[in-house]
Amino acid sequence: MSAAPRPRPSRAGPRRSPIDFPACPGSPTPAQPGLVSVAKSLSAAEIHTALDRLCQAIAARHPSDSKLVLLGIANGGITLVRRLGARLRQKYVGTLDISFHRDDIGRNPIPKEFSPTVIPTDVNGAVVILVDDVLFTGRTVKAALDELFDHGRPARVELAVLIDRGGHRLPIKADYVGIALEVTDREKVEVSLDPAHPANDTVRILPAKSVAR
Repeated sequence: MSAAPRPRPSRAGPRRSPIDFPACPGSPTPAQPGLVSVAKSLSAAEIHTALDRLCQAIAARHPSDSKLVLLGIANGGITLVRRLGARLRQKYVGTLDISFHRDDIGRNPIPKEFSPTVIPTDVNGAVVILVDDVLFTGRTVKAALDELFDHGRPARVELAVLIDRGGHRLPIKADYVGIALEVTDREKVEVSLDPAHPANDTVRILPAKSVAR
């Protein structure tokens, strides 16, 4: 009777634990906006807290920029940019009229009352912050960039918005956000900033069909 074959020695070494690759380093985390998902309106106090958040984030990133230019996108960003400029004590505060750069100009003619572009200094080599009340599809911001670059070539362009309601259609993201809202496409965000009486400021979320266009 033949002997049973000897078991072969195992060539496998000790089991290796899975390699844990380090996560890719991310960019510094910006100030986090407030997130509102249920309320259908925001009070003046909540809006003013969001303004404080915007000011703090801008001041932290630009503590000593001598040529910082704040430009409000007409018409929603005009009152907002004036308030930010006053709180940040910035001397270069202006407005951008995007009427001739809108991609819906054929369907929505230029209104009779509009604010012209007013840029208080040369934007070549400057740091420009575009300011608007609501970021939605991104088309308004794209039109604002087209208008801005008609006047020069800034060193850097950033975006500050009071409300980011999501639903972006273009690869545009705000650098500074006061409040992030969860809003459906069937709803519209209506911002009202009272230039003379800030206590009357409101933000409302309304059915889109009930809002005059």
